[in-house]
Amino acid sequence: MHRILVVEDDRDLREATVRMLESLGHWASGVSSAEIALNRFIAGGFDIVITDVGLPGLSGLQLAEKLKEVVELPVIFASGLPAPPSLPSHFVWLSKPYTLAQVESALAAATRPGAF
Repeated sequence: MHRILVVEDDRDLREATVRMLESLGHWASGVSSAEIALNRFIAGGFDIVITDVGLPGLSGLQLAEKLKEVVELPVIFASGLPAPPSLPSHFVWLSKPYTLAQVESALAAATRPGAF
């Protein structure tokens, strides 16, 4: 079981993602912005972050960089856009809209040995 922070400004998608993760046996909590995620984040409190890329304020990419200053953890980026070619190989890209199977696959990729 993983403790997963979901950062998504679309309330319906955020809640659906939390439910998907819970159905996979994980504990998940959702927030609507990178700023709230940073304020709520406690080193060791989460072991995976799934974040929308196009958030208001700080982007998901900026959030990942700020979190990296505090702790090393897998980050899964969710977006309706294609993955940028400059995306570091240790990040996982999850294309929206996504299915339960795609979320499960992204989690497996993010947590495989040597992933980050």
